[in-house]
Amino acid sequence: MDLRAAGLVLEGKSPHAFPPSRRDLLRLVGAAAAVPVLSSCAGAPATQSAAPGTFTVYWNAGHDYQAYRKVIAEFEQANKVKVNLQKYQWPDLRTRLLADFASGTVPDLVEEPGGWVQEFAVSGNARSLQDFVDRDGQAMGFPADWQPVTVERNSYQDKVYGVQLHLTCNTLVYNQGMLREAGVEVPATWEEFLDAARKLTRDGVYGVALNQDYTYMWPWMVQAGVTPYDLETKAIMEPRADAVAALQFQADLVHKHKVAPVPVAGTDYSGPQKLFSAKRAAMILTGPWDLDPIRKTSADIELGVAPPLKNKTAATQAAGVSMFVPAKATRPELSWDFIKRITALQVEQAATKETGMLMPRKSWVDLPEVQSDPVTKVFADALPTARDSSQQVRLTGQLGKWEEQLKVMYQQVLIQNKPAAEALDTFVKAAEGFLK
Repeated sequence: MDLRAAGLVLEGKSPHAFPPSRRDLLRLVGAAAAVPVLSSCAGAPATQSAAPGTFTVYWNAGHDYQAYRKVIAEFEQANKVKVNLQKYQWPDLRTRLLADFASGTVPDLVEEPGGWVQEFAVSGNARSLQDFVDRDGQAMGFPADWQPVTVERNSYQDKVYGVQLHLTCNTLVYNQGMLREAGVEVPATWEEFLDAARKLTRDGVYGVALNQDYTYMWPWMVQAGVTPYDLETKAIMEPRADAVAALQFQADLVHKHKVAPVPVAGTDYSGPQKLFSAKRAAMILTGPWDLDPIRKTSADIELGVAPPLKNKTAATQAAGVSMFVPAKATRPELSWDFIKRITALQVEQAATKETGMLMPRKSWVDLPEVQSDPVTKVFADALPTARDSSQQVRLTGQLGKWEEQLKVMYQQVLIQNKPAAEALDTFVKAAEGFLK
């Protein structure tokens, strides 16, 4: 992101940050205005931004939590304004936002799916929040109480431009009953994972189902110790041998070991979840966004969640949403007050209790609601190992081209069984061209 991007039970059906596959959709939208999923709570037209006495917020349709409604009511009373909460799906939100940037009439605050903060900081469309952080950061625990990756991904040229609202990640989800029946221990390493997948593949059931969405390759890459792009050295996908090995390992699960079905190319990232829910796959690698669909469609599955697998290291991909203030917003003090209120620890606690959402504060991990839930705790414990896979590329302004080429390369390897070394070499040569 967001690894979807993306999420939503938990992320409104957008893996952190949003489903990784939706990033492709974002590049297809133009600058024309979009219709929000729901009208604003203030009853103002969707095209209305900052009317006097109105505080306009662009928000994801899946994140309209009661915990946040309480914050909005308190914010309205304290500031004598009416919050115009306009709710969108991510592609529509981006369309609306680009049109606003072009017209100069912008909302007071925007929730984004991961990656937009730095993009709009580079383009001059996001306001630096560093003056507010310098003044209030210590009192609100920012950035000290936020996972470091969330601060890095929302900063540009040593200034903070956004604040993380939710933080999710990708790890191993498994059917405990199937593992128990096959006499398989929960795998912790790549080797153990392959061995488990072999034993679990039988009687029309695959050991694992992989996602055709290219963003799902990033946990494997970070576990192999691969740096996607180094802004200083300009190195791409290094160490190269480890990047090749990580890609080939995934392809071999499908084409060599035949413990996973051939993924279907497309924009839908839910294929593995559906196979898992149908009990045709014993393991998938995903995030909390897939837990709710599994529970709703297959309540009898004894669901297990394991820490990220280990190769050179045990790590995963960071996903989740942030908030930023448009550069032309006329009331940044109000926007900052909203950010402070909605990221307070007690609000995170209430939102997690209500929805199961994962949060960016370090102190959130220690909350009783988190530590007492065996599923939430595994994801929470993995958050400090989460890495942002596209941050360095975002700062070049070439993320769109990077993702387009990655999608082609990943599907060539995973679906078409093209040798990983050959596909990666082609990708790197293309990236060297546009990253210059």
